[in-house]
Formats: sequence, C-alpha cells, structure tokens
Amino acid sequence: MHWSVRSDTKCPPWLLITCEGRTDLTNGSQITHYVRMRLAGTARRRYVRPVTIETLVGTTLAGYTLRAKIGEGGTATVFRADHAQHGTVALKLLREKLQLDATAVARFLREAQYGARIEHPNIVRTLDYGQSENDRYYLAIEWASGDILDKYAEKSGPLPSKEVGEIMSQICGAVQAAHDVGIVHRDLKPENLVYDPATHHVKVLDFGIAADTDATPDQRLTRAGFFVGTLMYVAPEALSGELVGPAADQYSLATIAYFLLTGTLPFTGKSPRELFSQLLTQSPVPLNKAKPNMTFPVAVENVVMKALSKQPGDRYPSVKDFAEAFEVAAQTTTMASGATSETGGTTPDGDDKSGLFGKMKGLFRRS
Repeated sequence: MHWSVRSDTKCPPWLLITCEGRTDLTNGSQITHYVRMRLAGTARRRYVRPVTIETLVGTTLAGYTLRAKIGEGGTATVFRADHAQHGTVALKLLREKLQLDATAVARFLREAQYGARIEHPNIVRTLDYGQSENDRYYLAIEWASGDILDKYAEKSGPLPSKEVGEIMSQICGAVQAAHDVGIVHRDLKPENLVYDPATHHVKVLDFGIAADTDATPDQRLTRAGFFVGTLMYVAPEALSGELVGPAADQYSLATIAYFLLTGTLPFTGKSPRELFSQLLTQSPVPLNKAKPNMTFPVAVENVVMKALSKQPGDRYPSVKDFAEAFEVAAQTTTMASGATSETGGTTPDGDDKSGLFGKMKGLFRRS
C-alpha cells in the first residue's frame, strides 16, 4: 500500500486508517480518508512479520534501499536510504510493536500530512509515505545535510550571540510558517533540528506530536490531562495536558536560544519531578546568571527572558516578533556589566560546555 504527495484534493481535518484504503497528502489541506483500524477480533487485523532492525540494512522496502541506521526513538527508527526518484532520503519506519496501535499509526501518518501542509526552506520536505509490501508503515523525508544541533552545540558551544541569532531566525521562520497554517510543533528542541555549519542552514524535523489548532477535541490524538513534549524544553502551560497554542513553541525556542548561548538550561532541576515543580512555581535563571563569569548584552537577556515568561500572554505576540527582537538584540554590545563584546557572550577557558544538559540528556525524552 502506497500513498503520495498531491495537491488537488480537499478533505476533512481528522485522520483515520483503513487496511485497504488509500490516503493522499494534500498541500495546504488535510488527509482525504478516514482511518478505521480494528486491532483485535476482526478480519481486518494485520499480522506484521517480525523483522529485526539490524537485518533491514541492505534490504529494499517500498523502493527504498536502506543503507544505514541513523537514529531510533520511542516510535520510529530512521535510516539513510536511496531511491531511484528521490535520491538519498531519511526513511522513518514505525516501530514494529506499534504497527497495530491505531493511535500510533494515526500520529505517524499525521506527521506526513503536516509536512505536506507546510512549505518552508527551513523545514524538511515530506516526499512519500505509506505501507510497504511487508506491512511496515514508512515516511520518506528530505535528507538534510549537517549535524543535529544538539551535537554541534556540544562541540562548539556556547555560541556567540550573532551566530545564535542567525540560527534562531531560520528556526523561527519555519515555526512561524507552521503557525500560519494552524500547526503547533510542541516538541522543539536541539535534537529536532539539523544545522550545517558550512552553509549556516537549519532544518526543522519531526512534526510527530504536532497539533492542529483547529482540531476539535474528538479529533485529537493526545488525551486530555497528558502533556507531550520534552520536559527540558516544554512550556509551563503544556504541563496541564491542555492543547497549547503558538506561544508554547515560542517558549521552547527561547529555551533553545538560552541553551545555545550558555550551554545550560534555564531551570536547574536534576530530576523530572524537580523540573516539573520548577516550571510551575519558579522563574527561570536569568541569562546573565546562567554561569559564573559569563555575560551577555542586556538586550539579549531581556528578549530571551521575555519569551520565557511563565504566562503565555507575557511573551511576544508571535514567534516572528520574538525572532525580530532577538536579531536586533544580538547586534548590540552593551553588556550587563557595562563591558563590550564582539560576540555577545564571554566565558573563561575550560568552562564546561555541556552543563546540565550534558548530565541530564536523554532522561526526559518522550517515549
């Protein structure tokens, strides 16, 4: 079973799955088909033949030759693959244990829908998706050159304000494009961003838990009372489990900027419970107090801390406004101490660049 990207169909906004149905992606629209997957006691239930991830490398699936495994998360495994038409792609395969989970399949296919709705040079393009001949759900996306931003920051950070401004401008442009068509990402973090230092180009990845702000409660895949995202980057209002708006993405972007500038995070909790509590009850550590002997322009600190406001209404009106304010602030040289800097941030030699993030990395990834 195979689906492709097309732009000539209007359809309802929700996503349902049929075993023998066909689904088409639309450009700026929604999915054309309803999904009905019965998981037990029906003739439609499919048996997915167990195949280990290791044995898939070197095989061909739906026309894609898998060359190497490049990553794995709670819901999918990602491979570098080659295709006769699309060339080198990143191919995501839904994990075997989730092949018969209706919500997991719907979320996986919805990522393809959202990828087709948003057109922006800083968002990876959705090329193809469907179900292979051996019943594996797959999603082929544009191959993005560069490093995961998390890795680049660990190697090269903390980064100068000017470089952070260039990076954030691109990310914010992509996220604003998503907001313009009613999509909130909900899981913005350095691990979902690819940065090519040679070209200074950034790509936003993974709309797997994104939400449509126009969706009705019965069309949502996340149950009320359950928050989604990554705790170190999630906005406080998301912890209630209610559907968040664009301001939540702005908070996550400000946290990314804070991390790129300092190598640490705005809250110091060392466990999920402690971080959860701090997000709800405390203010973030001011940028100029993130690390000893590290200072930033006052304007940069003010912009980042405003976007980290606990109340959504106290942040910038939009991600675009935040990006513009940060870009202007990054050009200033008036430091908190009254000194000046060409880069916008100073730190002594030998300072730990990984900070809290390095110690806590991986503890709070979404499953």
